[in-house]
Amino acid sequence: MTNDVSVGITVNGEDKIYEAAPTVSQLLSELGLPEKGIAVAVDGVVFPRGRWSEPVARGARIEILTAVQGG
Repeated sequence: MTNDVSVGITVNGEDKIYEAAPTVSQLLSELGLPEKGIAVAVDGVVFPRGRWSEPVARGARIEILTAVQGG
């Protein structure tokens, strides 16, 4: 009998599978993004920076947005 404990989430429209629920900080590191100039939404709701060290829930839909200068 296998114990399927993998965690599936969607990051910027791409489905990903992890052995354990990642934190937002881990996702940013994996994507090579800095923690400054970034906004994160989980399931359509802004996810405050103070919670970035918490694991995200299985099935979460995460959008990571970067600030871009322009006009």
